Amino acid sequence: MALREQFREHLNEAMKAKHARRVSTLRLVLASLQELDIANRDPEAKAGVSDAQILTLLAKMVKQREESAAAYASAGRPELAEAEREEIEIIREYMPKQMSDTEVKAAANAAIAETGASAMKDMGKVMAALKEKYAGQMDFARASALVKELLSAPK
Repeated sequence: MALREQFREHLNEAMKAKHARRVSTLRLVLASLQELDIANRDPEAKAGVSDAQILTLLAKMVKQREESAAAYASAGRPELAEAEREEIEIIREYMPKQMSDTEVKAAANAAIAETGASAMKDMGKVMAALKEKYAGQMDFARASALVKELLSAPK
């Protein structure tokens, strides 16, 4: 089942079970999906954005909530920080398992080999390959730093 249908189905289940946090989080996800559909409107594409694009959106939403939770915690608002962390947990249920540092390094090395990258000027090709293959599975900020390190290391 595609992610979009999962969201709708799980939203209905959450509404019936009266899980307020889950309902509000899934509504936010569906609203963000609709915005993404509108932004990427293509006359030939009737199905909307792909699951890979949805995973990228979910990763962005998790990152936003992590930043918000940290801001709330530092401002002395633990109840708001906890609400953000609950939303993160709900969103992560729909994302693939996150890759470990070792797996990210192996994937980066493989992408460098596949693209034939040898210098920093090739970093864009490597990152594009990683994003295409591992959408939603890795933190691309960390992966970018790792790729930069690998490409700038003396050969």
